Amino acid sequence: METLDGTYDFVILGAGTAGCVLAEQLTASGRHRVLVLEAGGRDDWIWFHIPVGYLFAIGNPRADWMFRTEAEPGLNGRALSYPRGKVIGGSSAINAMIAMRGQAADYDGWRALGLPGWGWSDVLPLFRAMEDHFLGDSEHHGVGGGWRVEAPRLSWPVLDAVHAAAVEMGVPANADFNRGDNEGAGYFHVNQKLGRRWSAARGFLKPALKRPNMRLVTHAMVERLVVEDGRVVGVRYRRDGVSREVRAGREVILASGAIGSPQILQLSGIGPAAELSRLGIAPVLDAPGVGANLQDHLQQRAIYKVSGIRTLNETYWSLPRRALMGLDYAFRRRGPLTMAPSQLGIFMRSRAGLNRADIQFHVQPLSLDKFGEPLHREPAITVSACNLRPTSRGTVRLRSTEPGEAPIIAPNYLSTEEDRRVAADAIRQTRRLMAQPALALYGPREILPGPGTGDDEAALAKAAGDIGTTIFHPVGTARMGADDEPGAVLDARLRLRGLPGLRVVDASIMPTITSGNTNTPTAMIAMNGARMILEDAAR
Repeated sequence: METLDGTYDFVILGAGTAGCVLAEQLTASGRHRVLVLEAGGRDDWIWFHIPVGYLFAIGNPRADWMFRTEAEPGLNGRALSYPRGKVIGGSSAINAMIAMRGQAADYDGWRALGLPGWGWSDVLPLFRAMEDHFLGDSEHHGVGGGWRVEAPRLSWPVLDAVHAAAVEMGVPANADFNRGDNEGAGYFHVNQKLGRRWSAARGFLKPALKRPNMRLVTHAMVERLVVEDGRVVGVRYRRDGVSREVRAGREVILASGAIGSPQILQLSGIGPAAELSRLGIAPVLDAPGVGANLQDHLQQRAIYKVSGIRTLNETYWSLPRRALMGLDYAFRRRGPLTMAPSQLGIFMRSRAGLNRADIQFHVQPLSLDKFGEPLHREPAITVSACNLRPTSRGTVRLRSTEPGEAPIIAPNYLSTEEDRRVAADAIRQTRRLMAQPALALYGPREILPGPGTGDDEAALAKAAGDIGTTIFHPVGTARMGADDEPGAVLDARLRLRGLPGLRVVDASIMPTITSGNTNTPTAMIAMNGARMILEDAAR
């Protein structure tokens, strides 16, 4: 056993979005020494930086941990790929780059659960403080922060037509989804700068690495937390086949995400005691909520062929057009190589009587069988609708005691009647959208789920199981909760209940999932977590 040289006030486990923000915030004053341990590598591959690189990064072991779910009964026995970023910046290095906060009611809902400091009025200043937004400084947005947000650098007439169709069916136009109510149709704002991906590593970690009180170790696989006398005091990790140990003078901060954080906790004997004992792990703290409460956005990925209008499919398969795309990017940083996976967003209500939008459409001017596979050759678009607030809950459990082995991921999709109903309604709303007059000229033809799929509840629920896939937003597996709430792993200040010296600061702390893409909320969680950590350190 080797001991890492030097002493550190804070040891952060994970250099994903949360870890990068924590590193920048905790080193800013110069008073604290910070070590970040990251199991992945550096972002020294071109496709981490060219926005369209997600097509090559997802499903590639160089960039992706290559997790898979268990066979899901709600998906008619299918197992899904479950991408997670294997690099500094974490999933912000391979994700859709969509800057989305969610809805004010999401955070007010957290505060209503007995979590002070997490309401919309509490977190809006944090969102503003971390931003460098192209719209400038306002009551909604900020400038000068590490989280660069820009408008997309290209447009597609076919997406303009879908936008017009949404307005025709009564959805309001919305030029900014991040003011607290995201209902409407508009183009997503993206985490880019001048046509390049803006990951959390680029915005937060790399500036922090210029400070003398900051250190990063990559390819460091955490084996377990070190617990002594009822307190977490350090971390044991493996690098180059050698186990090493490092101590934290103040706190260990777990920021390994909704999959990695519960895995590390369970490897350390913190979790459901009976399950840990079956694997031969001596329980340190019986915490049944660790690895429970897994939530994710499941999308119904509909595909429609179109005619008489351009999509990326045929552009991609044309060598001259592909060359022009490359030149456009090289000289102007514009064109399809700057594309986020989804450009057009539509937030609407799945049925009458709801008080806010509960489904989100990601509309893409392309189609493919799945990420990592080639685009289709014929012109087509993808119109994916997801349930923003699913009621199904899944689990993340250890498969073995080997830290490098992927855990058992069981999201339990479509396991509630409510989720099956929303999925069916989402497919109905997709069909309504594509039948609007604004799209008639292009003759949209349903390929998935297919024109043979009926409109009754049973047929649509089965179709949702056939075409449903993750939109890569796992959260909630080490949730915070009020002191009297069973299953709450953390308190409102993100401290582990029952074992001092450890906080969890990442997407796993969410009690309920936010209504939209989860990367920006994760960055905000790290801003709030850092604030709490520094406040407590000053006492």
